[in-house]
Amino acid sequence: MNNKLVLEENTKFEEAIVLLDKNGNGVLPVVDSSDKLLGIITDGDIRKAILNKKLDLQHIINKNPYKLNINLTQKQKIQYLKKIRRRHLPLVDEDNKFIDMFTLDDLDFKTNPNWVVVMAGGLGSRLGELTKDTPKPMLEVGNRPMLEHIIELFVSHSFTKFILSVNYKAEVIKNYFKDGSSFGVEIKYIEETKRLGTAGALSLIDFDISEPFFVTNGDVMTTLDFEELLKFHISENADATMCTIRDSYQIPYGVIEIDNKNNITQIKEKPKYDFFINTGIYVLNPNSLKYIPNDEYFDMPSLFTILNDEKELVKSYEISDYWVDIGKKEDYIKINNDFK
Repeated sequence: MNNKLVLEENTKFEEAIVLLDKNGNGVLPVVDSSDKLLGIITDGDIRKAILNKKLDLQHIINKNPYKLNINLTQKQKIQYLKKIRRRHLPLVDEDNKFIDMFTLDDLDFKTNPNWVVVMAGGLGSRLGELTKDTPKPMLEVGNRPMLEHIIELFVSHSFTKFILSVNYKAEVIKNYFKDGSSFGVEIKYIEETKRLGTAGALSLIDFDISEPFFVTNGDVMTTLDFEELLKFHISENADATMCTIRDSYQIPYGVIEIDNKNNITQIKEKPKYDFFINTGIYVLNPNSLKYIPNDEYFDMPSLFTILNDEKELVKSYEISDYWVDIGKKEDYIKINNDFK
């Protein structure tokens, strides 16, 4: 049911209750005579109004509700609802005209069993004063910590089980996220007592992992579709997958190629070279953990080298999505500007 309340000067409180009951989903869209969305009323709003004995609809209506454009894809709508942890959302057109109410059913709340390991123990020394009292993953992007955005992105793709590897200012992260329940997720912690690199901390995981799992640096912001990444990893029968992004560098000089007799064989004027860089995002099979030395410094490129030497299947997954590695102040400024 998608009954809506058309708000007029003489609209009564009782009308809202009747329509809300007919809808049966706990949400009533409120529109003007031209169907422009004015807001929503929920069961909770009605209960509060009755308890407070304030039955004026103008004060009951939530006039700044979450809403989405009708033209977004089904997947985008579902991902957004999961991100904001809501079950219902009004859909509007470009003129804010109410079109429909989008509702998640129970199947849409299915979650994936895969763990997500976030490397959140970095010092962030290149960021100077910004990380003097704050661990780098807790620097705010918009008005929330970067790490919260990373978690929310995974949640929007139905991944809700997290392992946070912490070290520098660990208590700041642990006090903020706790066990994750207030964010609708499960969080476990592994704590480095010394620097273990981008892979060494994985040796501290003290429980069995049976599914492929993600590893991501805690200073990487991206719009990557993690479900598609996992599908690729599984379909390729990979043991380890590294997300890569294409980049290029133009040499600002003429490059001279010379043979072993000092003959000039070719001159390339300011050539441009394409290459792939590591984004700091990976999917690993559990068997890869056996190659990581216990409680020793060990980085992820070393793990991929060993896996390759051992004839394990390692794959590159090229991404063209938005991606920023926040290593310097300029990167932090850029991500906040992009976020705006």
